[in-house]
Amino acid sequence: MLASVLWILMMGFFVGQLARRLGAPPLIGMILVGIILGPQVRNVISQDVLGAADELRTLAVMIILMKAGLGLDWEKLAQQGTVALRLGFLPATTEAIAIAIASMLIFHLNFPTALLLGCVIGAESPAVIVPGMLRLKSLGWGVTKGIPDAILTGSALSDVLLLLVFSLLLSFLSDGGIEQISLPGGFTLTALQLLPLQIIMQILLGVLFGYLAARLLVLLLTKQNWTQNAVQDTVIAAGLALLLVIVAHTVPYFSGYLAAMAMGFFLIELDAPLARRLRVGFDSLWIVAEIFLFVLLGATIQLQVLEKILLPGILILAIGLFIGRMVGWYLSTLGSNWNWRERLFLLPGNSAKATVQAAIGAIPLSQGIAGGEIILAIAALSILITAPLGAWATMTFAPKLLTKGEVDPTKVTVAARTLLLAAVDTSMATEILTKVADLARRSNGEVIVLHVINTSNQQAVEQINEQAKRLLADIRYEFLTTTGAVPEEIIRIAQEHYATAIVMGKRGHQPWEQVLIGSVSQAVLETSPIPVILLENREPKSV
Repeated sequence: MLASVLWILMMGFFVGQLARRLGAPPLIGMILVGIILGPQVRNVISQDVLGAADELRTLAVMIILMKAGLGLDWEKLAQQGTVALRLGFLPATTEAIAIAIASMLIFHLNFPTALLLGCVIGAESPAVIVPGMLRLKSLGWGVTKGIPDAILTGSALSDVLLLLVFSLLLSFLSDGGIEQISLPGGFTLTALQLLPLQIIMQILLGVLFGYLAARLLVLLLTKQNWTQNAVQDTVIAAGLALLLVIVAHTVPYFSGYLAAMAMGFFLIELDAPLARRLRVGFDSLWIVAEIFLFVLLGATIQLQVLEKILLPGILILAIGLFIGRMVGWYLSTLGSNWNWRERLFLLPGNSAKATVQAAIGAIPLSQGIAGGEIILAIAALSILITAPLGAWATMTFAPKLLTKGEVDPTKVTVAARTLLLAAVDTSMATEILTKVADLARRSNGEVIVLHVINTSNQQAVEQINEQAKRLLADIRYEFLTTTGAVPEEIIRIAQEHYATAIVMGKRGHQPWEQVLIGSVSQAVLETSPIPVILLENREPKSV
């Protein structure tokens, strides 16, 4: 089992990075690794790991939905009105119906079985869509009109709808009829008649439990201070989100995934600093979870079942996407402020299939439902085609179809590189290098050590270089020398290398210089567009 985990992590990571360097999404490499390591080819992954694949997928989806919730913007969602709500129901419904009709004609399935196939294929993949939309938010594409937020919310709601209909149809096909439910007062309703109420209850209770969980998390982590660092915050938040998902499996009256996403969303409103810390923590968790998710996804794909239905399967997927889902997209954005380019972006941004298909694609076959092998094969085909294509097309077509807006740093993870420029001479080199080393360690940053040469004193240059080697031994740094006017050169080098701050000393020790900073320092302070940190007697002064 440990050897299997090692294979998954190492091969999944490096082949994923190889795919990224070749210009493809890393998940393509991870899925290929899963196919090769899985029982279809090399059979390297142990049965214990394959047996736990559903649980590991559940954990990974919980992590990605928490990331989605921590990145949602309430103002943008409110601005969109009912677009996000319609995106949650109409595209999935119209795609499921189109696939059902096409599969009845092509495979001669009966309507309940054909609609069961439509529910499996119509569900959207949070594992592909969420990272793509969060990436767009961090780059600013479509954020002005809240397009990534609407897609994120709609994909979560659509999975609630289709999973409920899937369960209802599965029960009908297994038992041979629709269950009758007796209500107080002598009323009798079928499960189909109760479906709208179930959908509303799943959504409302999911949002409610997500809100209560967020309040509990703020109480424990902020008010009561039960944790001491961001890692502990992340562990507690992930545990609480996973508890919501587990309870929802046992007591299926609310959507656990929606509750996890809602918890992240409400954390932004209740405690923005805590949400920012958790966003960084869940980004780290997703790095590992993503590898397990897509490698195990590839391992569960059954290649032999694809041979007979390859061409008709592609035809059904195309009908569902280009006819069914596009009708739903048009109806969802009707009356909105989206232009035709933004509506067209839904084609790559809102059509990927992966996690839901892997989780439920094999269930009809395992329960002996006629046509189950066809459902499994088309589910596997949808993963192989739409997951990598959707991930690639999202980032490729976003700059062509969406408008770039201002990024809200409170709603996304800002992954800016910290680069400190230490402007030194022989007078305060030790103090400046000591301080810049401390700042770089705290921010995991890099350093440029700059010495502007006024005279050809090679001994001074060597002395500063030796001090830098000793004081910055555990920090990535670059030592530069240049000639010219000192203030201009400091600012020029800082701008050329995109430094985040300049650290320099305040010259002189006469009493009058406590008021007059010094010509070089004063010139840099007055003209630098980059923040400057001045040091005097080892005490920093930020300006």
